[in-house]
Amino acid sequence: MTAQVPIKDKFCLTIEEAADYFNIGEKKLRKIVVENLSSDFVIQNGVKYLIKRKRFEAFLDETSAI
Repeated sequence: MTAQVPIKDKFCLTIEEAADYFNIGEKKLRKIVVENLSSDFVIQNGVKYLIKRKRFEAFLDETSAI
């Protein structure tokens, strides 16, 4: 059995993990990702999107509404 890394310690989060961590809906997160594909907090791995946790936190700090 492999040890699970806590979400708070992960470098990148899936859409589902990010939804739980940031308390934002999955549909809203997918919309944010698609609108910010060239930003520094999105990584595309094939058809899967990953969110760089700390950079997304910084993005949210600068945003007043989503």
